[in-house]
Amino acid sequence: MNRPDVLIIGSGIGGATMAASLAPTGKSILILERGEHLVPSALDRDDGAIFAQGVFRPSETWLDGNDTPFNPGNYYYVGGNSKFYGAVLIRYRAQDFAPVQHMGGRTQGWPFDYAELEPFYAQAEQLYQVRGQIGQDPTEPPHTTPYPHPPIPDEPAIAALRARLAKVGLHPASLPLGVDLDRWLARARTPWDAFPDTTGGKMDAETAALATALRHRNVQLRTKAQVTRLHTRPDGTIGSVELASGERLEAGQIVLATGAVQTAALLLRSANADFPTGLANRSDQVGRNFMNHNCSAVLAIHPLWKNDAIYQKTLMINNYYLSGGPDDAPLGNIQLLGKISGKILHASSNMPRVLAHWIARHSVDLYAMSEDLPDPESRVTLQNGQIRLDWKRSNWQAHLALVAKLKRKLREAGYPIVLSRPFDRRTPSHQCGTARMGRDPRASVVDPWCRAHDHANLFITDASVLPSSAAVNPALTIAALAIRTAQHMTHTDLA
Repeated sequence: MNRPDVLIIGSGIGGATMAASLAPTGKSILILERGEHLVPSALDRDDGAIFAQGVFRPSETWLDGNDTPFNPGNYYYVGGNSKFYGAVLIRYRAQDFAPVQHMGGRTQGWPFDYAELEPFYAQAEQLYQVRGQIGQDPTEPPHTTPYPHPPIPDEPAIAALRARLAKVGLHPASLPLGVDLDRWLARARTPWDAFPDTTGGKMDAETAALATALRHRNVQLRTKAQVTRLHTRPDGTIGSVELASGERLEAGQIVLATGAVQTAALLLRSANADFPTGLANRSDQVGRNFMNHNCSAVLAIHPLWKNDAIYQKTLMINNYYLSGGPDDAPLGNIQLLGKISGKILHASSNMPRVLAHWIARHSVDLYAMSEDLPDPESRVTLQNGQIRLDWKRSNWQAHLALVAKLKRKLREAGYPIVLSRPFDRRTPSHQCGTARMGRDPRASVVDPWCRAHDHANLFITDASVLPSSAAVNPALTIAALAIRTAQHMTHTDLA
């Protein structure tokens, strides 16, 4: 493919969904992925190899806000980070699109409301074959179509948990999930959260969207093709992309979908005489407003109750999503984690192995998640060519309040021991916001159709465009935005 109509950089949720959406148009599409395909191995269901040894983590090093090197938890494979995700495909709540007052500040809202994105959420749920059920969660936004599949059933220990939580006044609801359970368990009886998908059991970007795209002869995927720089023409459009090998490729339209950190870094790295502060950056917003959910693991333990669940991650609680804090400020989302094993617990806490295995056998493992708010000083920059991620954590008091409420409810539900621990900065808990969307070119990087204000043929369709992080997993919202952008590209004259 010498000069494709569309060149997509990145094969994660945003890039793969864009390819699947554009494929039926007949446009020639080339997808560039810096990594390779994951292949089945003895390690892909080995919790020790994954969590203790970090065998799938990248070898690269970033700097934090104190210039301390750290190994980021981003993954570079066909399918991107979604190869390891928990397959939670949940919509933002309708209220998330408007300005919201939080304990830690106020979000600015989106350039459109939930109703604008709703049809594309429905299409994304079909593409990713979401398993779910409408009507259980009081915060559920309107749906014009049902989920394509019924929810994944609770295992007995989780069904008991659901009943206990309901008895203390909470509203446990089935998590919308993109998992073919039978296919996942046929490979090995393990959780899927943070385990790599090598057999198509998870509806990740490769299994669902990329496979759909590649069924069309006009779509090609090229692996081991890391893009290091974008080059502009005199008219400001993107003329070519440069690979690590030095090769240059041209295309009519460029779609950038490498993730919130790498997208910002690539735009900054592509600075030239016409765009000295980086591409798409006349607003000085590229790299700014980095958000990463405030998250904690919460373990509920009863010494006499064993949890023999294998996959566990089937319910969520949103009682405190829209209110619950001082002045009815929102606190966040609660959902189950993949089952914590003794090996995982020992690796993450260094507690004695015997104690770690005992706790794992008797614990139910939850994930408390609160919104991180946009802050222009929370940002991605380059320091001598190296990525520097200075995350300014915000809204932390709301997260502490959420964890405290959850702990109280779990004790009411019969669990005498409840432990919690926040996730650290190495964990990519839904990074977003570094190329945010907006109508004003002076205050945003892309317009409401994800098109760069500064470059007529450049689109960004990953989490970097999100104006707010909400307090739910962003994958489905990224997919819905990509489908909406693809439709815009198809039906609008972008010359």
